[in-house]
Parts: sequence; structure tokens; C-alpha cells
Amino acid sequence: MRNTRRFTLFLLIVSVVLSMSVLHVFADGEDTAAPAETVEAVETAFSTDPATMTYDDAVALLEYVDTLDDGYEAYADEHADAIDRAGYLINKEEVPFYATFWALLPPIIAIGLALITKEVYSSLFIGILIGGLLYSGFNPVGTMEHIFVDGMIAQLSDGWNVGILIFLVILGAMVILMNRAGGSAAFGRWAQTHIKSRVGAQLATIALGALIFIDDYFNCLTVGSVMLPVADKHKISRAKLAYIIDATAAPICIIAPISSWAAAVSGFVDGVNGLDLFVRSIPYNFYALLTIVMMIVLAAMKFDYGPMAIHEKNALEKGDLFTTGTVKAPEKAEAVNEKGRVIDLIFPIAALIIFCVIGMIYTGGFFDGESFIDAFSNSDASVGLVFGSFIAMLLTVIFYCCRRVLSFKDCMSALPEGFKSMVPAILILTFAWTLKGMTDSLGAATFVAGIVEESAASLLSFLPAIIFVIACFLAFATGTAWGTFGILIPIVVAVFGGDMNNEIMIIGISACMAGAVCGDHCSPISDTTIMASAGSQSDHLNHVSTQLPYAITVAAVSFVSYLIAGFIQNAWIALPISIVLMVGTLYVIRIITAKKAA
Repeated sequence: MRNTRRFTLFLLIVSVVLSMSVLHVFADGEDTAAPAETVEAVETAFSTDPATMTYDDAVALLEYVDTLDDGYEAYADEHADAIDRAGYLINKEEVPFYATFWALLPPIIAIGLALITKEVYSSLFIGILIGGLLYSGFNPVGTMEHIFVDGMIAQLSDGWNVGILIFLVILGAMVILMNRAGGSAAFGRWAQTHIKSRVGAQLATIALGALIFIDDYFNCLTVGSVMLPVADKHKISRAKLAYIIDATAAPICIIAPISSWAAAVSGFVDGVNGLDLFVRSIPYNFYALLTIVMMIVLAAMKFDYGPMAIHEKNALEKGDLFTTGTVKAPEKAEAVNEKGRVIDLIFPIAALIIFCVIGMIYTGGFFDGESFIDAFSNSDASVGLVFGSFIAMLLTVIFYCCRRVLSFKDCMSALPEGFKSMVPAILILTFAWTLKGMTDSLGAATFVAGIVEESAASLLSFLPAIIFVIACFLAFATGTAWGTFGILIPIVVAVFGGDMNNEIMIIGISACMAGAVCGDHCSPISDTTIMASAGSQSDHLNHVSTQLPYAITVAAVSFVSYLIAGFIQNAWIALPISIVLMVGTLYVIRIITAKKAA
């Protein structure tokens, strides 16, 4: 019956959007403005004040820029404001819903449907479909072109995205290799004698997640593969394991100066020392710091609340690690390799960490004379992780063959198996990236940026809390923390003139980063959330629904903390207050939960 209702809801939504497309009257496709034919028109466009630029000026300007080859970057840098304004005017004229609240409708619908129907693939695609319809003005042909050409194909042609997919496949293959070599089983046997409680298993997972701080993708899949047998042995639900993995991924990376996230944040800041700004913002990153506090307190106090409590109770009392409402068919288990030792797990993981770091600093120019810090700040994480993971996989194959725990043929057969294990994550990532492309093309970033700029002048002391909320919502709707950084951080720096001595700017930057991580943490279309589910082998929507109350609790305390910090403007006073508020909130929740259970 439930599946019938979900399918009926799906058909109803598709019918509505298709009906709106049928009602569309096809445009003749001709441009509304004549091309710029004279040098005078181009010069007029360049000399025009961006604030007074007309649509015709914008068309003339961009047509001229499109004719440039080698000189494009120089012109783009010199006339950045004019080019941005021209793009805005053309989009505003040609895209009916550009830079309005409607730009946020596709991700809102996708997320809402995913939570209601518990079916993520169709929900994401409906969000993509609605984004395409809004962009094309409900033109069916334009919708198809925008979804598949401008959206899906463009996303899968993007070098960064392809690098992440290759990294996923290699990690999937390495997980299969470690399992077949018996490394994971050997670690499980070791853990049985050294990690003797559920609390110890949770704290060990948190500690491992904190140690792997260089990249959130790497963190999710590595911690999941290492700690899964330990968590299963101590009957920790997959939802709880997914939460711990997710909560030690982005929240750890965003407070680690040597990480791909620090490099990304530094890259979004112009005119000031990005790394110095990042380091100074760490004590104000309340969401990340309080998330770590919450995980430790929950493990130490031995309690859970919300949907997570149900999952943990079923795991502990019934041995049901999934709580999906359906009986899972048991998978065919592979025979345990008795030759496996703990070194067969440690060696691949150590090789991954070492060579991923080397790969990242290599892409940043370390071997061309750049300092370690500068190389990490300028690194291309996508390429660096591919280089590092490939070398680590190659060394792992050689290591296993030399130790005779696996034959070369067995090692090679792990490659397609690793790919197959990552297909669900790859499919969701593809849809999530495409949905982000839809919101970008509809001007969601421009719409949110306008809200921030309007609120900056009149609500200075409240600005960090406002920025936090806006960043949360934007990252939740788009599923990308990095995209949120790229939108909001330059705005915050510009509002305060890049003054590093202005403490409220430091707090505002930190609020932007914290809100982005919070929204990313909550969002079912976030790539980090997706990979936390993949790393823990948890049902994705179970992970989202159980994690959401925890993330909202930390977000609420963080919001209050930013209100306090906006007035106090001293990290070493505001941070202890926020920690006390967090622990006190959890203690109150525990009392309320205990009374309800009594």
C-alpha cells in the first residue's frame, strides 16, 4: 500500500509538470537583440557603469568577450564587474525565474519528496525536471536540452567531478581488496580484544575520523571500511555509524588548516591572506566544534534520541542493524582469508594517507618550489586524490601478491567489484550535481547574495547569526558546502572591506563556513552525506532521517552562540559558553527522553 501511494504521488507530480509543458507556446527561437556590429557598441558596453548597463549593452559586451581567445582571461579580470553584470542582465531577461525564490524550488521539492517517499532517485530527478522546466519557461525541448546537455552531461564532463568519481571507484576497489585479503577481518579480531564496549567502539571511530582530516571524501570511505566490522561486533546500528562518519568528515576538515577544505576556503578569499583568515576563524566555528562535543557526550552518556534511538535499540536488543522495515536478504558472504593480518589493513590505509597528501601537494606545486602550506592551499584535491589513491592501490596489489594473501587474478577481479559497490553513490552524486546545476542556472546564488547584502548594514551585531542561517539553508538546498563558500565568503569579505582587524568579519566568515557545513551535513543530496551512507553501508534515507535531529540540535545551539559572539566578539569567552550550552542542552534532552520512556 505504501509503495502504491509513493508511485501515485510520483505520477501525479510528473503529470502536473508535463501538463504545464504542453501548455507552453513555443517561441520562435530568435534573439531579442541584434548582435553588436560596431566597435563603438563594444566600447560603449565596456565604458558603461555596470549599475546603468542596459540589456543591449550586455549583449554587445558578452558577444565581444566570446570572440576573444588568448586575451580572454585578461579582459575577464579587468572588466569582471561589467561582465558579471552583463551575465545577470541577460539571464534576468531570458530566464523567467532567474534570481527569485523560485530558483530554490527544485532542491526544496527534491528534498521534501525524498523525505516523504523515502525514495531518493526519483525525488532527485523530479527536482532536476522542475529546474529544467523553470529555466526553459516550460518549453519541453528546452527542458530536455537543459537537463541533459547543460546539466547531466556537463556535470559528468567536469574535470573535478570525474576525478571524484575515479577516486570513489579506486577506494571501492581497495575496500574489496582489504576484505579479500583478510585485513578487515583481522582488524575485527584485534578489536575484539582491545575495544571491549560500545562506548569504546564509538570513541575509536570518532578518533579515527579526527585523524583522517585531509579530505572528507577520503574520510567517509576509509573510516567506514575500517570501523564497520568493529561497529557490527558491538551492535552499533548502521545509522549511528553513518552519523559518526559524517560528523567526523566535513566538521573535522573545516577546522583542519591542512585539508582540502582549508585550501578551498582560502581560494575563495581575495585581497587577504586566506589561510590566516581560516586559522583565525577556527575558534568561532561553533557548528564543527560542537558537533564533536555532541558525539563524545552522546557516547559517554550512552543515550540517543529521536529516530536514532529506535535504530540503536533494534541493533542492541534484536541485532537488527538497519531498521528499514523490511527483511534484508542475506548477501552471500565470502570465505574469510585466514592468512590475513592487521598489517593487511594498516598498509593500504597508511599508503592512502601518505600518497593522497603527496598527490595534493604535488598538484599545488610543492615539487616546483612552493612551500608546503602554499602547495596545500593551491592544490587540486580532485586530481591529487586520484594520483594518491591510484599509487596506493598499485602498492597494495604488489604488497598482497608478495605476501601471497591474494593472487594477481584475485586482485584484478576486485576492480569491477569495487566499481559495482560504488554505483549507488555514483548515481546519487550524478543526480545531486545535476540538481545543483539547475539551481545555479536559475540564479539561486544571486538571490541569496542579495539577501545577505541587504541585511549587512542594519544588523551588524546580528550578522554572524544571519549569515549562519542563510548558509545553512543554501547548503541544505544545493547540497554543497563548497558552493556556499564560493557564494557567501567573497560577499562577507567585501561587506567588511577585507579588514583583518575587524573581529566581526572573522566571526562572519566562520559563521559562513559553519552554516555551510551544517546545511551540507543535513542535506540528503550532499555528496558527503551520500558517501557517509556508502562508507557505512547504511540506507541513505535512514542516515538522513536519523542524523537530522542531531544536526538541528547543534545548529540551534550554534545559532545562539553566534548571537552571543556577535556582541562579545571574543572567541575565548564565546566558545566555552557554547560548549556549556551544548552539554546542558543534551542533558535536558536526556532527562526529557527518560521521562517519556518511563
